[in-house]
Amino acid sequence: MDDSPDMFGDSPPWNDGGEEEAAATSAELEAAGQVSLFGEPEAEPKPEPAAQPEAGSKPEPVAVELESVVEAEVAPEPVPVSAIVPVAAAPVPAPSAAPVAVKAAAPASAAVQPYRVLARKYRPQSFGELIGQEAMVQTLANAIKRDRLAHAFLMTGVRGVGKTSTARLIAKALNCIGPDGQGGPTIDPCGVCEPCQAIAEGRHIDVIEMDAASHTGVDDVREIIEAVRYAAVSARYKIYIIDEVHMLSRNAFNALLKTLEEPPAHVKFLFATTEVDKLPVTVLSRCQRFDLRRIPAPMLAEHFAKVCGLEGVEAEAEALAMVAAAAEGSVRDGLSILDQAIAHADLDGEGQVRAEKVRDMLGLSDKSAQRRLITAILDGKGGDLLELVAHQFALGVEPISILRGLMALTHRIAVAQVAGGAHDAHSAEEREAIEGWARALKAGQVHRLWQLLLKGHDEVKSAPDPLVATQMALLRIMHAADMPDPGSLVKKLEELAARAPVAVPAGDSSGAVGPAPVAVARPVVTARRWEELVDDVEHAGELSTANTMRMQVRVVELGTSLLRYAQPPGFSEDITAILRNALGKATGERWEVFKVDEGGAPTLVELAEAEKTAASDAVSQHPLVLATKAAFPEAQVIEDDRPLAVGGGGRNWRR
Repeated sequence: MDDSPDMFGDSPPWNDGGEEEAAATSAELEAAGQVSLFGEPEAEPKPEPAAQPEAGSKPEPVAVELESVVEAEVAPEPVPVSAIVPVAAAPVPAPSAAPVAVKAAAPASAAVQPYRVLARKYRPQSFGELIGQEAMVQTLANAIKRDRLAHAFLMTGVRGVGKTSTARLIAKALNCIGPDGQGGPTIDPCGVCEPCQAIAEGRHIDVIEMDAASHTGVDDVREIIEAVRYAAVSARYKIYIIDEVHMLSRNAFNALLKTLEEPPAHVKFLFATTEVDKLPVTVLSRCQRFDLRRIPAPMLAEHFAKVCGLEGVEAEAEALAMVAAAAEGSVRDGLSILDQAIAHADLDGEGQVRAEKVRDMLGLSDKSAQRRLITAILDGKGGDLLELVAHQFALGVEPISILRGLMALTHRIAVAQVAGGAHDAHSAEEREAIEGWARALKAGQVHRLWQLLLKGHDEVKSAPDPLVATQMALLRIMHAADMPDPGSLVKKLEELAARAPVAVPAGDSSGAVGPAPVAVARPVVTARRWEELVDDVEHAGELSTANTMRMQVRVVELGTSLLRYAQPPGFSEDITAILRNALGKATGERWEVFKVDEGGAPTLVELAEAEKTAASDAVSQHPLVLATKAAFPEAQVIEDDRPLAVGGGGRNWRR
């Protein structure tokens, strides 16, 4: 039966040409079978395609090359040699088509690189690129030079200041062998030797990085303990970098203590954490600790300017200052914000990072708007104040951000008063405004403005409507802006007191300046003072009798075991027996007590009331009080008679 033309065409492929093209040598068949079974041998690279073959040349080599390419991508199961013969003789396109297609695809795929964010792209690769940590770098450099390397290092600090980067740099410094392969530990790793490149790419077999947040148990630490016994494979030191080490469990820390205290000479531990207070003291005492500092905002702005230069992006100095301030000392946070700012700037077609765009992106209040708000507050223009707040809110600025901006401006005014000028201002207009307020306002007014803004900030945070709370807080500040501070008020009252006439009590024609003190005569007794006797009675347990003695006894005569007394008007009960028994119990003596009709010194209660009245009169006639009443006619003097123990004044204010 004839072969189907759908499978092989109108005529068999072996009859398509002459005998020279249909025939294949045994060597070619053997080579095709080897390629089909094992693929192209790696020892013999594929030659470059030659010029276009002449007409009538054999197409078999081209068929073999195509088959190897297809096999490399699809990897089919081995087939018998007999099954290859038809494929080798089948019609194929021009020999140059397949090689050109394969070689054009490889460079295109290699040229496409995924985008790397700025925080990863500009991660420090040497200690010279690590900004803001000069003290730590100097300490490490001296330790390496003197061969006094600790076996465990702990890097702590806020996020984004370079803890993990520092750990990798230390690993580089300890394992660098130099470009010639003969170097030793150095504070300036070459970055070109195999250990430096492998550590930078995170593939060095002897530098093991572990995330303690996902490896918190004893089993993870046990693997480290078992592995430290073996020497490093290719590096000078076997280094374990444990990030977020505070996440290890308590049992894991305890399991690591012995190995951490006495590790083998070829092992170094590098710990990084943001919450060093969660580490046990036993771990802290076994590590050399480095506290990485927050990066100052000016240094961050300078670093971001360099990054923008390397990226070919133009940026305004004020925009970079905003990004640095928003980073709060973190390089990673700042680079992330800068990455977003560059993308935001590209949207408008200008390609420049401008302060206005960064302000809109971060939702910050415009500094010129802050200055106008302060001006409206100090000038008492409530309508302008509300209009400015509404305008800022319409632009998307959060009410809490308005108060934060005003607080920052108030702080800069206070600093300008102390430093003698606004040296950190980004423009001449801003510097002139801040220095003008620093000269015009007193220190007390600036601090009161800060306190009022701080109180308003707390209210806005918890208010159901932040915008309304912001408006009310700023209006309150505006109304309090022209009020004198307590110190100025006291000085003003003292001036009024110095000029005010002194009131002379009625009936006093002596012309003496100031009221005469009210003298209260106390009885002079021959034996014990009456107050001491009353106290003795009270201490003897006769509390009721002691109160009666204070209220109802006017002492006429007090001698040794003798008391003559009279009672004030309104008391008619005979208390002679009660007094006799109480005095005898308190003193252990037999007392003679007699009651007379009139006479005697005032009672203890009457004496206390007289003293209180005299003191009140003295206060009311004081020149400062008189000046205060003259300035504030409706003012009243209020005394707090509550004891200090219950929150009262105890009348100590008079002293």
